[in-house]
Amino acid sequence: MAEEQAAAQEQQPAFGIEKVYVKDLSLEIPHAPQIFIQREAPQVSIELSNATAQLEEGIYEVVVTVTVTSKIADKTVFLVEVAQAGIFQIRNVPQENIDIILGVTCPNIIFPYARETISDVVTRAGFPPVLLNPVNFEALYAQQKQEQAKANGATTH
Repeated sequence: MAEEQAAAQEQQPAFGIEKVYVKDLSLEIPHAPQIFIQREAPQVSIELSNATAQLEEGIYEVVVTVTVTSKIADKTVFLVEVAQAGIFQIRNVPQENIDIILGVTCPNIIFPYARETISDVVTRAGFPPVLLNPVNFEALYAQQKQEQAKANGATTH
């Protein structure tokens, strides 16, 4: 009976965070120190992407990459990029649910770490902190699926 319970537990869906870490971090201040005496307000742009990879059976890496570029006119004030990653265990979950977990749940877990890293690095570089707004990864996932469906529809006609 104990063996049956153990076997049943092995078949239960499982999700776990194995590790959250900074995979890559870059800061550039190409016009330092002159840029620190500029008085104009910079324009800030943010790019976001995420990628997934299966490391082994039931173990996945998800990487959320955030790039923040600050410019005054055509001069880059700073550029900071962080690739925040996580290793997740996902077992006994249907594939369509794994895609949602990797595209929505995992990035939602990782993003606050990336947000904190960006703010910390920018502050340590001598600039006011950049506070990134929360991201709706569910909406991004849905948009990505729609674009894939359109692309597949366009190639099959």
